[in-house]
Amino acid sequence: MPPPPTAIPSLWRRDLLLLMAVFGLVFFFQLGDSFLVNPDEGRYAEVPREMLATGDWVLPRLNGVFYFEKPPLVYWCVAALMKVFGPDEFAIRATPALFALGGVLLTYAAARRLHDRASGLAAATVLGTCILYFGLGRILILDMAVSVLMSATLFCFILGVREAPGAKRRWLFYGLYASAALATLAKGLIGFLVTGAVMFFWLLLFNQWRRLLPMYLPSGAALFLALAAPWHVLAAQRSDVWAKFYFIHEHWERFTTTTHGRYEPWWYFIPVLLGGLFPWTGFLWPALRDALKGGWARRRENADAWFLVTWAAFIFLFFSKSQSKLIPYILPVFPALAVLIGAWLARCVRENNSAALRPWLWIYTPFAALLGVAMAYVVIQPGVIRNAAQMVALRPNGIVSALALLAGAIAAPWLARRRTALATLLAVALPALTLELSLAHAQDEISRPGTRPLALVFKDKVQPGDRVYHYREFFHDFVFYSGHEVGTVDYVSELEVHIDRAAQASGRFIDGAEFRRQWSGAGRVWAVARKEDVTALFGDATFRYHLIAESRWHYLFSNQP
Repeated sequence: MPPPPTAIPSLWRRDLLLLMAVFGLVFFFQLGDSFLVNPDEGRYAEVPREMLATGDWVLPRLNGVFYFEKPPLVYWCVAALMKVFGPDEFAIRATPALFALGGVLLTYAAARRLHDRASGLAAATVLGTCILYFGLGRILILDMAVSVLMSATLFCFILGVREAPGAKRRWLFYGLYASAALATLAKGLIGFLVTGAVMFFWLLLFNQWRRLLPMYLPSGAALFLALAAPWHVLAAQRSDVWAKFYFIHEHWERFTTTTHGRYEPWWYFIPVLLGGLFPWTGFLWPALRDALKGGWARRRENADAWFLVTWAAFIFLFFSKSQSKLIPYILPVFPALAVLIGAWLARCVRENNSAALRPWLWIYTPFAALLGVAMAYVVIQPGVIRNAAQMVALRPNGIVSALALLAGAIAAPWLARRRTALATLLAVALPALTLELSLAHAQDEISRPGTRPLALVFKDKVQPGDRVYHYREFFHDFVFYSGHEVGTVDYVSELEVHIDRAAQASGRFIDGAEFRRQWSGAGRVWAVARKEDVTALFGDATFRYHLIAESRWHYLFSNQP
């Protein structure tokens, strides 16, 4: 029996508060307890720090060099949080965590509108406990933000076309235009091109054109341009090289060529998707089969479900075709799949049909058991983790995770035979939550140490006029933690010195011969290097140096004591 209308707002509030409490814990638990990870977190923290330091919120800079690879929305968010809370790791990672939590709440709201309350709760739980979504919600990269904003665009669309003309439909379409604009400011043109292609192909393939109107195009386009256009115009006005680099190099060449060095085979995203959906991977096929019951013959009846499939399939194929592939690129498919899986799971619970779950637990059970055994082996068997202290530190979390996964692998099939469907699904979800909280607790030990300790020593000792170089590498986190621009020796990589005339004229980017010349001069020169990169340099008897500090992986040394 459905709840009375007066109870519905109360149920919405209760559900949202519950989801915020559970997944707020998942995404924010000990969020700031580990140092920034190179290169991504160091990079995406340093660009906002330089925005705050220079006061220039239009042209992003990395190490004092123009950095035009990405638009600025995430930088702005991180900079704003750093301004409020200070430049610490929690404030830096709060941006992806807030977007991840927002994505869970958005998926709940969309699934509830498309189906019912139980489907909304199930879809939100599926999304929030997917291992890839969890992991990307706790590290500072751009992909969580763009995924949530693209999902908001597509959810607003499918919900909007279901509404009759009126205020509710209008605001959903305005949400579509605003979300597409923000997605464009988060990751570039894919923010509206990919989502627009999903909508177009669904309308075309399933002949849904009549549902499109009214789409409030004039006012919606004005809203889109009001949000997305100003930064693009200002950037083009302030830099004569920005437009070519941003539109050609970062968009066209990234998709069509291997120039970015991220080429992977066509099947690359298949294991990423199936593994990233854990622990819900086994339920994807029955969810698809149920949502598309009747197949192509009933495509109009199941048009809304086909939209979610079109969404996931197009984005999956688009990035599979791209010549540049990274694991996070596939993230925007997860909300659509979570709604499909959540609706099917909610139906199983509503009908108390645990028998429908049993065949698909044979995918979850061995995977969870193997993962649990592997985690226990890694933290117990000496030598698997080379650093003995790290192994000891990881052992409690590893054992807790292993026990939770093994318990789920045993309990879920047993409960499917003897108890309710809800109990069975709890036996799948709770070990996943335990695993995620254990990984969050162990994040500081899992992350490979960066150069923060050396940066703090340098920051304490550096004097005006000193020069500092990164030798055959660029350590993003060093620049952030020291607050000091550096030069590089025989290394440029992603630093876009070739498009920044001021950086070219700075004399900070040099070769080995110039480094040796400066090293022998009267001024103080500092250097940071990976230990393996200076073996030959330190072995040269003519190279005199003073070792100032070292970590497990890096040296900080100088030409003066």
